[in-house]
Amino acid sequence: MFQLPGKVVFAGLLLGLMVPPKQLAAQALPTKAIAMLPVAARRAYYQTAFEQRAAQLYTVLGLGRSGLPLKVFREGLVGYYNLRPAGKPTASPPVLTLIDFSISSQQKRLWVINVEKAKVLYHTLVAHGKASGADVPLAFSNKGGSEMSSLGFYRTAPTTYTGKHGLSLKLVGLDPGFNTNAESRAVVVHGAEYVCQDFVKTHGRLGRSQGCPALPVAETAAIVKAIKGGSVLYLHGPEGANYHSRWLNLDKAVAAYSGVY
Repeated sequence: MFQLPGKVVFAGLLLGLMVPPKQLAAQALPTKAIAMLPVAARRAYYQTAFEQRAAQLYTVLGLGRSGLPLKVFREGLVGYYNLRPAGKPTASPPVLTLIDFSISSQQKRLWVINVEKAKVLYHTLVAHGKASGADVPLAFSNKGGSEMSSLGFYRTAPTTYTGKHGLSLKLVGLDPGFNTNAESRAVVVHGAEYVCQDFVKTHGRLGRSQGCPALPVAETAAIVKAIKGGSVLYLHGPEGANYHSRWLNLDKAVAAYSGVY
């Protein structure tokens, strides 16, 4: 994996924050000029472009104001491009769902983002597994019967189904050792009555599931329909969770984002 000086990355972040979205295209170098750059310089250019895009999206979408840390958004975007390379035909929607379980269950900690349109589709509450912890989950597992949430990247199933919790959506875990038993554990997106502000007011925390990312009943149908069909979901945990993933490979994400394979 190539590494770049901090100044290069920082410059990219500043550009993303300072340059209006409509002017971003004007900052691009001609393809021939990029091809003539030394390998290291070419990589630096592409990574700066990626960091610029991440910072721009983060700012335009107002994610900082809504409580999502830049670090978590950037990780999700890296995984998104690793799993959905730009320029490659795909039937899956350009949607990234982020769940930040380092945040209190009393707060809205799920974001559904259309990356291509730069639009937050939904921002709402989401429950974690009852054995993961009370208000903020601290323990995670890939084991059946654990009743814990599982960290990492997922793809959503092609279609929805109606189960005991109503309209639901299966998830396919993509991180061995962390969430690949999601299907056998029946970890799915579904609605639950205990995912609401009234429950928080009464108990001081959100209700908990058996490991599923459960949503408010009133919003479940719309969210499930928006993310079905192979979109990317990233479930982030608190510091110390010891999560690692092949999908957080920055080199490959930058190459996919830039169309260089």
